Amino acid sequence: MSASGPLSGVTIVDLSRILAGPYCTLLLAELGARVIKVETPGTGDDARHYGPFLKGKSAYFMSVNRGKESIALNLKDKGDRAIFEKLLTTADVIVENFRPGTMEKLGYGWEALHAKYPKLIYAAASGFGHSGPDSLRPAYDMVVQGMGGIMSITGTPGGPPVRIGMSIGDIGAGLYTCVGVNSALYHRARTGEAMKVDIGMFDCQLALLENAILRYFLSGKAPGPLGVRHPNIAPFEAFDASDGKIIIAAGNDSLYAKLMEAIGRPELVKDPKYLTNELRLQSMEALKGDIEAVLKSKSIAHWIKVLDDAGVPAGPINNVGQAIESPQARARNMVITTEDPIAGTVKLVGNPIKLSGFADPATRKPAPELDADREHILKELATG
Repeated sequence: MSASGPLSGVTIVDLSRILAGPYCTLLLAELGARVIKVETPGTGDDARHYGPFLKGKSAYFMSVNRGKESIALNLKDKGDRAIFEKLLTTADVIVENFRPGTMEKLGYGWEALHAKYPKLIYAAASGFGHSGPDSLRPAYDMVVQGMGGIMSITGTPGGPPVRIGMSIGDIGAGLYTCVGVNSALYHRARTGEAMKVDIGMFDCQLALLENAILRYFLSGKAPGPLGVRHPNIAPFEAFDASDGKIIIAAGNDSLYAKLMEAIGRPELVKDPKYLTNELRLQSMEALKGDIEAVLKSKSIAHWIKVLDDAGVPAGPINNVGQAIESPQARARNMVITTEDPIAGTVKLVGNPIKLSGFADPATRKPAPELDADREHILKELATG
């Protein structure tokens, strides 16, 4: 069988559950790795019991566990521990997202595993990482969104803190864990050395804050929410057209000039209030009023065509359905399907990592039933 991705031949033993770890291993599977999901007998990954459900099966679970294999093992049972340890002899990476100390209690912490399996890469994603005063605290996505500062800059000025509308705490940690695993694989390929990858969800929130932390360091003041306005560039926000709001992102003086020409207000390019980005930021309310006085005369579609023709970045504010059903999403294979034996055909989000050397098929293998691959895996281990 031809390689399905650059990580073909890499085996991941996946002890993770719910979202952060499984999202990491989903990406690794999409890149060609074999992912063997080790689950708790009887109940499996907690996410198997989270809605929404499709014919009794968790669509939540299916969305981040497609293409993986499943074996149920009780890591406190002597027989299952023997199977698990045999499995580790075949693995390149182990991924877990337990609270720090859990794996050590089982006898499978980094130090113990590294001594016994020196080529095994150990990746851990937890709320606060494996060091620091908060390391043993439990955390879910909402907790680290709050503690990491990202909620404080989300929403509208004067409004309450707002959770980002997706699980950026979990997804951010999953992304960074995937980067760490790939870096560790590359390092091992060059040096023969395996290492521990230690990812804290809280750290990831800080890293994702872009220039908000920089602005704090420079000013000494914590930034607050700005709605849809960019904190450092103008005009760069949502404007009213005749039938709704349009995003316009004029990120430099040249684009500002093109914008003014396109909407028929070229004299505003030389207006003393708007000559530089810094001046435009200081006069943003006046500038917004000047722009909207024109935009409100025509529709969003009209202005997007005008601005596209002028080379000015602009777009509508789509809802989720409009975004995923767009021709661009379809053209980029961002809607794929799996054929689940119970749920039937399931539509899922595709892989945004497009690699010229590998196919990006329109279908994927479904998420496994709990313990579905036990017989096959045990046979492999017996003959390996």
